[in-house]
Amino acid sequence: MDFVLLGFTDIPQFQWFLFGIFLVIYAIILLGNGTIILITRVDATLQTPMYFFLSNFSFLEICYVSITLPRMLMDLCTQKGTISFLTCATQMCFFLMLGAAECFLLAVMAYDRCVAICDPLHYPLVMCPEVCVGLVVASWIGGVPVQIGQTCQIFSLPFCGSNTINHFFCDIPPLLKLACGDIFVNEMVVYIFGIMFVTVPFLLILGFYIRIISAILKLPANTGRTKAFSTCSSHITVVLLFYGSATVTYLKPKSNQHEGIDKLISLFYTILTPMFNPIIYSLRNKDVRKAMRKFLP
Repeated sequence: MDFVLLGFTDIPQFQWFLFGIFLVIYAIILLGNGTIILITRVDATLQTPMYFFLSNFSFLEICYVSITLPRMLMDLCTQKGTISFLTCATQMCFFLMLGAAECFLLAVMAYDRCVAICDPLHYPLVMCPEVCVGLVVASWIGGVPVQIGQTCQIFSLPFCGSNTINHFFCDIPPLLKLACGDIFVNEMVVYIFGIMFVTVPFLLILGFYIRIISAILKLPANTGRTKAFSTCSSHITVVLLFYGSATVTYLKPKSNQHEGIDKLISLFYTILTPMFNPIIYSLRNKDVRKAMRKFLP
């Protein structure tokens, strides 16, 4: 009825050090993404579709990291790691749903930039408020039925032997290692859903940016090229960070590599990427920097 999350118990001498580090990271994520949400809602110059999507993305990042990090902090503090069957299933389900939402929302943000740069005259008409809200709602709920089904499929497997999950949260790869019997079909389902929620949105983003780059290169030199590239560079950086680590986790061939490597990769896209996002968008975006200076004393 229970699982045990090993987390970082293999380095017991660093438990409290890791607790302090992750607590600071969580505070930075909440403060950074919360600041972006605040300034995009309050500052009149940021009332555009691009910043509407950015504020939703920041809120999504807060929810996404809150699925795993508070639980990890509690486990580091208590040094127990016991998690019930239902709690584990719930954590994984919400993690997968929010991960799918992030993939879709990143594709929506790329589409927004594509329309803004490739068809600026029709941009206000194409990206009207109703369309923006519809795209955000579709991103949030698009993966819900499938991920609930995938969670039910994983947790309907027979688990025998060890109940120890060598990870810091309930995720598909470490749980499949505890399942008994032939799990080939389950692994194929994971790959299919990985392609659906990771590869397809990434290919859409790639297609949008090919169009964007083609349109930018057609502009005369020094007539908006720099600004066009700067508005896209932040998004490209976030896409590469998130999709790169997520692809390695869910679409890599099965191997016997050290499980510590898997945990490090998971740390990257579950914790470090949400921490970097506000920094990336604030440092590389002139409008966000200007809006932030208005609120700083």
